[in-house]
Amino acid sequence: MNKTVRIILIIVAIILLAWVLKYFKDANSKDVVDYKVEAPFYTSINTKAVATGKLNPEEEIELKPQISGIVDKILVEEGDIVKKGDLIAKIRVVPNEQSLVSAKSRIASARLSFDNSKVLYNRNKTLFDKGVISVQDFENSELSYNQAKETLAQAQNDYQIIKRGSISGGNAANTNIIAQISGTILEIPVREGDQVIQSNNFNAGTTIATIADMSLMIFEGKVDEAEVGKLEEGKEIKVVLGAINDKEFPAKLTFVAPKGKEENGAVQFTIKANVAVDSTTNIRAGYSANAEIEIESKDSVLAIREALLQYNKITEKPFVEILNGDNKFKKENVKLGLSDGINVEITEGVKEGDQVKVWNKASKDNEDEDNNDED
Repeated sequence: MNKTVRIILIIVAIILLAWVLKYFKDANSKDVVDYKVEAPFYTSINTKAVATGKLNPEEEIELKPQISGIVDKILVEEGDIVKKGDLIAKIRVVPNEQSLVSAKSRIASARLSFDNSKVLYNRNKTLFDKGVISVQDFENSELSYNQAKETLAQAQNDYQIIKRGSISGGNAANTNIIAQISGTILEIPVREGDQVIQSNNFNAGTTIATIADMSLMIFEGKVDEAEVGKLEEGKEIKVVLGAINDKEFPAKLTFVAPKGKEENGAVQFTIKANVAVDSTTNIRAGYSANAEIEIESKDSVLAIREALLQYNKITEKPFVEILNGDNKFKKENVKLGLSDGINVEITEGVKEGDQVKVWNKASKDNEDEDNNDED
């Protein structure tokens, strides 16, 4: 009986030993992973800065009344194209009663002075014709008469301006709002019957309409402080409008702000660019746009995919692993050049013909084996 038990225990031990050996063999074989490799290649690398902003007219003006009153008539609508000198709206004056009374009083006083000067003038003219008075006395009376006549006319004109807003009511009248430039009516913030205030030194006045020349557009956006130092005025850029199927327009950088503003923890600098808009494209003011600015470009440089780079956890310096035979890899520190976020230039550490380890991806054969094991 003891012999039988001993034989059984020996057989069980042999089986367990074989299972353990097989387990370790399989475990060790799985540790050896056949990684994919990639060779460096020559390519062109371009780095770009992207600025977000809007497309606005270069020339945009607001039309304001020269006299306070009520909007009597608006002759255009938003979107209409007008020429310089076109009548946009008319203002009806609501005169101040006190101002009217004062103006009437000035007319009465001026008329009294005029009537008196006229009597003296006619008397002196008769005496001068008879040779009774000197030339100087006659000319003095004539001057007083003409001055009184002018003062009366001025008082009457002042009264008409206060009452009606103009003397003649022609195109030069203060009650007429005239287009100062040719362009498109962007906005009419008032309606007929609204009260408006004149523009003066103490008040900006009520805006009657906004006109802009839509053939001259500018892009205004912001770039980060890390990229603004690489921008130069006069540089050719591209402006992309998402509202028109991502259509691109050529533009020229005309302004880079000398001072930045902090926004959401980052310093942003304003840039402006003149945009060349073709006449066949219907552009609207305020379109959101992105400006693509090429900062640096290199042709035919040795590069690898940026995903092949690894970084030392202590020094944070980049390195790659290069195939060194028998599926073994050696670490090589590298120096990087230009990068576009996908490919990166290698200036030192990798040469043409090297096989660089794809450290986060195994070969296809190994992947197939793993998939079969899982099945």
